[in-house]
Amino acid sequence: MDRRNFIRLAAIGAGTGMIAPKLAQAKTSSMAGGLYYTKDAPGRWGKKIGGHLPSVEVLQGTKGTEIKVTTAHEMNAYGHYIVKHIVLDENYQFLGEHMFDPSKDKAPISTFSLGNYKGKVHVLSVCNKHDTWLNSAVV
Repeated sequence: MDRRNFIRLAAIGAGTGMIAPKLAQAKTSSMAGGLYYTKDAPGRWGKKIGGHLPSVEVLQGTKGTEIKVTTAHEMNAYGHYIVKHIVLDENYQFLGEHMFDPSKDKAPISTFSLGNYKGKVHVLSVCNKHDTWLNSAVV
């Protein structure tokens, strides 16, 4: 490759690196990995919000606060399913996760005991085809 082609390809690569995140229209965050979709920023999955955005129900359990996380998504064996739910605190620190077995779990529903934790929680729902979705709630 000659110098002129090398410079041209390097410039194209740099330009693509700046444009590509805008095309996906995904939110970035300080989380490891940094990429997730939300109701307000569904990126390329605009028609997938209803089945991928996790809902959070705050409950009072016998051992403190609990949350019930539900994703209105099919569990189609290993073809299309929710892989897991992840719960993070307001600083995006790990609080818990629940892995699903699509051959056994009929629906992606999980419950997490948060004890005496108070504040914002971030809940992630991971789909094997449509990436990671974030919703938040205050407990």
